[in-house]
Amino acid sequence: MDWSGKPVLVTGAGGFIGSHLTERLLELGASVRALVHYNAMSSPGWLAAVPDRLRPGLEIAFGDVRDSDSVHKAMAGREAVLHLAALISVPYSFEAPRSFLDTNVAGALNILSAANAQGARVVIASSSEVYGTPTVTPITEAHPLQAHSPYAASKIAADKFAESFHHSYGTAVTVLRPFNTYGPRQSTRAVLPVILSQLLSGEPKVRLGSLHPQRDLTFVDDTVAGFVKAVESGRAIGETIQLGTGRTTSIGDLVKLAARLLNVEFEIETEEKRVRPADAEVEVLLSDPAAARELLGWKPTVSLEDGIIRTAEWMQSSLGESPTAQYVV
Repeated sequence: MDWSGKPVLVTGAGGFIGSHLTERLLELGASVRALVHYNAMSSPGWLAAVPDRLRPGLEIAFGDVRDSDSVHKAMAGREAVLHLAALISVPYSFEAPRSFLDTNVAGALNILSAANAQGARVVIASSSEVYGTPTVTPITEAHPLQAHSPYAASKIAADKFAESFHHSYGTAVTVLRPFNTYGPRQSTRAVLPVILSQLLSGEPKVRLGSLHPQRDLTFVDDTVAGFVKAVESGRAIGETIQLGTGRTTSIGDLVKLAARLLNVEFEIETEEKRVRPADAEVEVLLSDPAAARELLGWKPTVSLEDGIIRTAEWMQSSLGESPTAQYVV
């Protein structure tokens, strides 16, 4: 596909994955309208990090995916939309479930309606959390969906709306289901930045929740490549496709690996606020990436070790050599 001048919309563009995706599309030559959640400071989030050389192709639009008028305005003239805007904190979803319904479900419905009205290609970001604790691993796209949290329930509903629009209206939609993505710009809500910020701070104790859950960790550049390939692939239309490495690492082993790579010593202190309710914990998330290989020609290229080092180097360059330990539930 020739991306030169292609008009696309990226929602959630000021966030972690969204900003990296926006930057990649600009590098490919696309004309990107970046939808950023309106805020009083007019902050573009991580889009502030986009290099000046790429800015001629970038239009930042402030709005809200919960508002259909805002979404239709943002979609005007776009040939494709990559929808990443969402509330993503599993712990917070237990505290404010309705907000996840409003943003993640109604927001996706607004995107689908606006895209369908003008025949735009749609790629929607799902989450591996929709599987709950799997009954079999590795997980394929055919695995039953289990809502172990309000967040997971909201993503399941959004996925099903996307599926229904394809079958009901012929909308050219693909649901991408990334497993745990990590890398530069990620919030300390996520486990690896939590680990790295504490290890880099020089403090002896690392506060974490449960250590036994296992996750399939994908570097953000690889996840972004999957989104780009999804737009390019006609075979992906109407499909749900996972993005994962096919390998798992427990949280306990992850902190040990990070400490070894950074050459620091530590001891773990359990933080109860990060421990999920027993029936809500997802023990193992392990992707079978076969469909991504077949339908997208996609495979991850960044090893976990290299990804951890690159993330730590970014944290040090952005936050200082000894960043303050950050801990967000």
